[in-house]
Amino acid sequence: MLTPGQRKVFDFIKDYISREGFAPSLAEIAAGLGTSSRGSMHKQVQALAAAGLIRLLPGRKRGIELVEDGADGDTPPATLPLLGRIAAGQPIQAIPDEQTLNLTEFLLGPNRFALRVQGDSMIEAGILDGDTVIVRRSDTAEDGDIVVALIDNEEATLKRFHRRVGGRIELAPENRSLRPLVLDARRVRIQGVLVSQLRTYD
Repeated sequence: MLTPGQRKVFDFIKDYISREGFAPSLAEIAAGLGTSSRGSMHKQVQALAAAGLIRLLPGRKRGIELVEDGADGDTPPATLPLLGRIAAGQPIQAIPDEQTLNLTEFLLGPNRFALRVQGDSMIEAGILDGDTVIVRRSDTAEDGDIVVALIDNEEATLKRFHRRVGGRIELAPENRSLRPLVLDARRVRIQGVLVSQLRTYD
């Protein structure tokens, strides 16, 4: 469910696009809703994107698109029933709790993209060949993050990121049979940080 503030912002964006044929800027949203706080509008717009109701287009002043599914804003467009918890060790009872799991929190959001994993270098992190990983686009990372890194502007790889002394970067596999890459930081560009992964069994 949307908060009252998010509902107002969403309705304003829908009405503006319907009337003008293009999206409003943050300043126009703020002015239209009688506030001078662009920061507040930015948070509301990010929340709508996380809910899957709009799509943000980076680098554009009017970079907002409506997502047609779920455009009424009453329910998230991608949910599954969350029926309880189940143990992977000792058995416990799976207890229905009448909640839903919002898939947009795992899959969608601003600046996210998907990649298909090839190889077994991250198997000890539970990332297998053929899995799909969801990545948040970023050019920075925290020590220990699993990142998509571009080496020498040529080869992209999924590895765990560590900073080392002397301006060096370690890109560590999660597979004890493989050795980490230790490179000069100038050879490495961070492309994004792992946020979730998908695996199908059908």
